[in-house]
Amino acid sequence: MTDSVSLKLGWSPRINPHFRLQWEEAQQAKVLLYPEGMIKLNSSSGEILSLCDGDTTIQDIIDELKRIFPKEETLEQDVLEFLSVAFERRWLIHD
Repeated sequence: MTDSVSLKLGWSPRINPHFRLQWEEAQQAKVLLYPEGMIKLNSSSGEILSLCDGDTTIQDIIDELKRIFPKEETLEQDVLEFLSVAFERRWLIHD
């Protein structure tokens, strides 16, 4: 796994154009679609990816999720770990 320390809080991640994030009624979940298949996301992963619009920085994503889920003690580390995996799997890119 990519070390989350290598992420820059000023990056503004966005979904790789080879993927499409959408709600899938049949799965009752957000999914990432790509030409060869689909990745079903859990609710927290879907929430994080929905904030990755190419304009919102990683720090802003963390701040927004802290606002929504103020009692989550490990939220920042969890978000950074997930984003590291998402970049490693090329679900996300940044400019």
